Amino acid sequence: MNNNSIINWRLLKGVCIVMVCGLFISCAAMKAQDAEDKEQLLAAAGFKLQLADTPEKMAHLKTLTQQKIVTHEKDGKNYYVYADATTCQCLYLGDDSDYQRFQQLQIQKKIVDDQKMTAEMNENATMNWGIWGPGYGMGYY
Repeated sequence: MNNNSIINWRLLKGVCIVMVCGLFISCAAMKAQDAEDKEQLLAAAGFKLQLADTPEKMAHLKTLTQQKIVTHEKDGKNYYVYADATTCQCLYLGDDSDYQRFQQLQIQKKIVDDQKMTAEMNENATMNWGIWGPGYGMGYY
């Protein structure tokens, strides 16, 4: 291999590493945003926020199922726990009525999100991008 081939290979390798790192960072950011969205719905539904404000609480929080609502039964009553050791370093605790409200809020949010996406698609469809010349209206803004 000559020097140009080695340099090109190293450059390609470096670009690939940067692209993979960027992909991981964007995935982590999307996961954190999803967690924040869910936590807002939990709070609105009446779940109680419990901060992991001691090392013992944080250690216990890390042992729980993360970023999923898990049902626990105690004294014949259902409790719903959502643990998040990374985003808020907290857990949300709710009962049956809180969980039902959470499910209703999730459905309402999905309806609103769907309506918003439909409105944006309709608005985009009505735009007369062709007057701006070639390339517009083909997804290039």
